[in-house]
Amino acid sequence: QVQLVESGGGLVQPGGSLRLSCVASGSSFRFDAVGWYRQAPGKQRELVARITNGGSTNIARSLKGRFTISADNAKNTVYLQMNNLKPEDTAVYYCNGEVDIHNYWGQGTQVTVSS
Repeated sequence: QVQLVESGGGLVQPGGSLRLSCVASGSSFRFDAVGWYRQAPGKQRELVARITNGGSTNIARSLKGRFTISADNAKNTVYLQMNNLKPEDTAVYYCNGEVDIHNYWGQGTQVTVSS
């Protein structure tokens, strides 16, 4: 059974940084792509960043310059580096793995940006 487990969330002050990790386990296949999404209270879930198994990346336009996504295939882990965090970045961040038409979601990790 495929599992995606996120970690690295927490409380951070504005201007601070966090690195989220998404570890995949229980799969004998490689995901076609892995994405990070976030959902703030009362808002729709939105794509933050995505990386393909070929290493191509895309970052939401509004987050470019602050967020980066990377992968360590040997560790089955995808990272989301978030810098210069703002209160509006507060949300639950989810990891999503894509294989053909299937999507696998993690349980999410809370990121709170507040002074």
